[in-house]
Amino acid sequence: MAFFRSVLHFLWLVVTVIPWAIVVMIASIFLRGEPLYRLTIVWNALVRWGTEVILGVRIRVHGLENLPAAPAPAILLAKHQSAYETIVLPVIQSRTVAYVFKRELLRIPFFGWALGRLDMVHIDRQQGAQAFLKVAKQGKQLLDKGLIVIMFPEGTRVARGQKGRYKSGGTRLAIQTNTPIYPMALTTGRCWPARGFVKHAGTVEFSIGPAILPAGRQPDELMDEVEAWIEAETRRLDPEAYR
Repeated sequence: MAFFRSVLHFLWLVVTVIPWAIVVMIASIFLRGEPLYRLTIVWNALVRWGTEVILGVRIRVHGLENLPAAPAPAILLAKHQSAYETIVLPVIQSRTVAYVFKRELLRIPFFGWALGRLDMVHIDRQQGAQAFLKVAKQGKQLLDKGLIVIMFPEGTRVARGQKGRYKSGGTRLAIQTNTPIYPMALTTGRCWPARGFVKHAGTVEFSIGPAILPAGRQPDELMDEVEAWIEAETRRLDPEAYR
């Protein structure tokens, strides 16, 4: 049954993403910024709805009140267990968000083409220092507009119950721009695996921590605090994954 539902869900993603991407690409000729973003995340809302109806995956969010009200900028550093969080984070809260993501995503037909029209930061991870210079420059511009910049410090999806190496790009951006960091733990891997086709019904949780201020801190030391909060909270939300 899980396999059959996963096939239907995959077809739902394909059937909805193609017309959505075409509309976004045409609209991007006339729209920019917030109007284009709001049009774009209609698909994200459709995916959330389809994931609940077809797969039986529900969402529970904790700590949403920790995020500041607009136009205060924020950097959200999140655990990364699946593709699902990248889709639903824009629709589980009302603020406009911008991702820092690997540029390979732009090559995905339709989805990547539409993604490339938005005000976000796509980087070549092979460029090292040059990649961070781009994050620093474009990230500051987005934060100055009052957006929430979302980064995944582990860099890639990590299987449920596992931990990747946390990189300090997000904390360096926070220090350079004096922007508060909000750590996020999640359990999306419980239902939507990091790498795997079959998905399962259940409840996935998101937990947003209180602000961590960057003033007077060093990037690695600040990231140690972010990592400690995220990993401890992930274990609290999903203890069976760490047995």
